[in-house]
Amino acid sequence: MTSPRRLLLVNGPNLNLLGMREPGIYGAASLADVERLTADAAAAAGFELRAIQSNHEGVLIDAIHAAREDCAGIVINPAGLTHTSVSLRDALTGVGLPFAEVHISDVYAREEFRHHSYLHDVAAVRVIGRGVDGYADAVRELTALIP
Repeated sequence: MTSPRRLLLVNGPNLNLLGMREPGIYGAASLADVERLTADAAAAAGFELRAIQSNHEGVLIDAIHAAREDCAGIVINPAGLTHTSVSLRDALTGVGLPFAEVHISDVYAREEFRHHSYLHDVAAVRVIGRGVDGYADAVRELTALIP
């Protein structure tokens, strides 16, 4: 059986406020802009994209579990859950799909608590501080790893 040619894009808490929230840190692009940019990068690599954003951890975990059925990889910006969620890490490792961790801002140039990621050592790809263009970079780097 060949791998499905679909990626799951997961955006965590507060990313629905992109374009409005702290534009000096996150830029002017909206979540819809990010989803379009990511879908275009996925299509260029021969993949479809399914996107989800939620402010609720359990919803994100359920979507990750469901991805096991029809996705070849995951691109995730876990937002604040990066620094707090063992459950999100367990979901990502549990489904066994390669994933890319994305952060719009340079988390290492921000508050100390943002320097720790529960995903850093299990992510196949990490893209940090490249703005929203980092999503497209993550797609290209991740899909290069998928046979």
